[in-house]
Formats: sequence, structure tokens, C-alpha cells
Amino acid sequence: MSLKIYFLRHGETDFSQTGGYCGDLDAELTPEGVEMAKAFADAYKAVPWEAVYVSPMKRTIATAKPLCDAVGVDMQLRPGLKEISYGKWEGQTLAYVKQHFGEDYLRWRGEPAWNPPTGGETSVQIASRASLVLAEIQEKYRDGNVLVVSHKATIRILLCSLLGIELGRYRDRINILTTSVSIVQFNEHGPLLEVLGDRYHIPEHIRNRPGT
Repeated sequence: MSLKIYFLRHGETDFSQTGGYCGDLDAELTPEGVEMAKAFADAYKAVPWEAVYVSPMKRTIATAKPLCDAVGVDMQLRPGLKEISYGKWEGQTLAYVKQHFGEDYLRWRGEPAWNPPTGGETSVQIASRASLVLAEIQEKYRDGNVLVVSHKATIRILLCSLLGIELGRYRDRINILTTSVSIVQFNEHGPLLEVLGDRYHIPEHIRNRPGT
């Protein structure tokens, strides 16, 4: 047996519907987001979980709670799993950012590994803090199943780091929709991506909603 890490993005929020920048903002799940979290718990509660690691944001905690309650596992909160900080872009629309922070936006779009949103974080910084959580998991759990509940950019950056994809290309190579599950197995040959962005546990009437 080997270690498997399940990466789960949080459920739907108002920002994931509108496309506004939401990193440090502590957004709540929408009613549909709550339903997504419950659907994940129903589909995955039979998995023998060793641990559940969660970003300490309301939207990730609310997403992890139904599964933790169902299987009796305490969630372990780790700040390293938080979403990218968008700095001065937090809560703003793309149009606003382009108008008021145009040069920073172009630099960030061209090479986000080293160029942050205005006052925010680079991909390298996110990979550094989030990878410490993965190192902790790998040290504690050589075998079994561990759930990591995090955010869109953070999960994409972690997957790029594990798979040898350039960090600056995380938006170009991987998409992570709300409440999607990606699974990485760790064995003697290193990380193996088994599943990317699975959402079939989500009811169809929610799964097909735009902007999720």
C-alpha cells in the first residue's frame, strides 16, 4: 500500500460564480456550495481516511465538515493551505484590476511565479508554504488516504510542483473546478497523478452551473 493524497477544492462561493478575486477574503459557501460539500461526503465517506488537512478559511472548513462529521475524523487546519493572497485586488473584478493595476496585472499574467498581484503572493511563495504541509503529511503517513481541502490556485500550484510543471504555467496547464477531486499517489517512483478534477459526485443540476 502507498500514500494517496486527495486534493479537494472548496464548494461554490459567490466569488467563484462572479469571477471576482477572492484569496484572503473569508467567503462563505453558497447554498449550492453546501450541497456540493454534502455530496462529496456521501460519495467518499467509505474511504478509510487517515487524516484531513484543511485551509483555515470558512469556505474550506465548511466543505470539509460534512465528511469529517460522517467519518469521525478531526480536521487539521494549516495556514499553508490558504489561497493565494491577491493583495490590493481582493474583492475586485477583472475589469477593475486591469484599469487600476494594469502593469502589475500584465506582469502577473505573463509570469506569476515571480510577479505577484499588487501586494499579494507569487506562485513560488505559495508553493513554498503549501509544500511544507505536504512534507508533513508524507512524514506522518507513509500509507493510506489523506484528504487536503484547499483552493483553486493553491491546488493547481501544488500539482504543478509535484508533477514537474513550471509554476508560472499553473493557470495554463491545470484547471480545478469547485468541489473537484484530484488524487496523487506517492510510491517509490515519486508522485503519480491518478485523477484530475473529478466532479461526478456532484449532482448534475449543480455540476453544470456556469462559473463553478
